[in-house]
Amino acid sequence: MTIEAADKASILSEALPYIRRFAGKTLVIKYGGNAMTDEKLKEDFARDVVMLKLVGMNPVVVHGGGPQINQLLERVGKQGEFIQGMRVTDAETMDVVEMVLGGLVNKEIVSLINKHGGKAVGLTGKDGHFIRAKKLYLSSADDEPIDIGQVGEIEAIDPSLVSLLDTRDFIPVIAPIGVGPDGEAYNINADLVAGRLAETLGAEKLILMTNTPGVLDKEGQLLTKLTAQRVDELFADGTIHGGMLPKIASALEAAKSGVGAVHIIDGRVPHALLLEIMTAAGVGTMILAA
Repeated sequence: MTIEAADKASILSEALPYIRRFAGKTLVIKYGGNAMTDEKLKEDFARDVVMLKLVGMNPVVVHGGGPQINQLLERVGKQGEFIQGMRVTDAETMDVVEMVLGGLVNKEIVSLINKHGGKAVGLTGKDGHFIRAKKLYLSSADDEPIDIGQVGEIEAIDPSLVSLLDTRDFIPVIAPIGVGPDGEAYNINADLVAGRLAETLGAEKLILMTNTPGVLDKEGQLLTKLTAQRVDELFADGTIHGGMLPKIASALEAAKSGVGAVHIIDGRVPHALLLEIMTAAGVGTMILAA
């Protein structure tokens, strides 16, 4: 498709008020889904992040890597196991998680962003102990705690390392691995890390990239704008269920805790980040506190 010069100018002009409004603001982006596995979408994502930084915003990337972890586990003859949507993480699985998230996936994202002109730096929560965690126990029907291994919940996040990188024009790329009081590593849900980090940094926006168009009603129609109260109602009537529950719960908590807006966007759409942040139409669901 050929875009005429006048149309290009119109597109750039539409972006101007958004660039002005969000200049100097922090945007926490949870990067996952198809956007992490499709080669063209990976390139689009890297360019989008660099563009956001170049126009004066401060993107902070938190990434997952579930499919990549599963692939490596299969190669070493180990079957992934999940309880209540959480990966059971014994010591051997934790080694794989650290290798994939802190190594392979993290470094690929850093390399792609740098290839397109950014200055990305890869981190895990173990660096500077900036994501402090404790062991997570799941609840059961008989109230007995379920031990799922080295899976953590966040106790605190120290924002100073990420803030320092932002001020020096670096783009932090964070793997969701926390550290316990004795230095032990914990696997943490990436959506939860992104949400808590957005709260801690006082982010203007939290953007969660998914493999769905956004939050859908019971008829499958996209809900483009929601308040925290409306989200609570959608939880109560079962509209939001299954795998979207932890993602939306993290989004809701962030919105209620002072993050300007939370966006759940379709990472399968080329340049979804720029479309959501710099155009009036957007490509997903926006959640506001009120």
